[in-house]
Amino acid sequence: MANQWLIVGLGNPGPTYALTRHNIGARVVDELARRGNSKLGRHKRALADVAEVRIGDNKLVLVKPLSYMNDSGGPTRALAAFYKIDPDHIIVLHDELDIPLATIRVKLGGGDNGHNGLKSIRGSFGTGEWYRVRLGIGRPEGRQDPADFVLKPFASAQATDVDFLVSNGADAVESLISQGLVATQNAYNS
Repeated sequence: MANQWLIVGLGNPGPTYALTRHNIGARVVDELARRGNSKLGRHKRALADVAEVRIGDNKLVLVKPLSYMNDSGGPTRALAAFYKIDPDHIIVLHDELDIPLATIRVKLGGGDNGHNGLKSIRGSFGTGEWYRVRLGIGRPEGRQDPADFVLKPFASAQATDVDFLVSNGADAVESLISQGLVATQNAYNS
């Protein structure tokens, strides 16, 4: 039987937030759905848009919670229970202030580092032992509040970097599933 993976792209719902830095994880899920010739649609048991795609012998359940970032844990937990997927087969894609724009870091476990989406998921599962694809958005310049920064769109001059980040993020997910953590870290955590 094929392995099942829950791939969760964090973001906030609605068109107001669609192109913000905080929604980069959701944009990678959109890219994975596009690559799998699938469309995300509302799930009957959870507040989330979901699509199912295959990579080889693996079934990927692509998820964009429709709750706000701070409440991502509920829909993620509900879908993990529905599909019977344990935390060791969950990959969460999220924005990361502490790494430069268009840079990716992949890891298993760890703290939430002040990220409320990660905190919500950790609280729902009682563990942080799931995979993370950390998508670098960089830090704001000057004295801009980081909370305000993540809710702003990328600058138009950053469009090429953002497109690269989305594509590379999808590649990292595919690598993590097919090649494993160490090979993926060697390829992306440079």
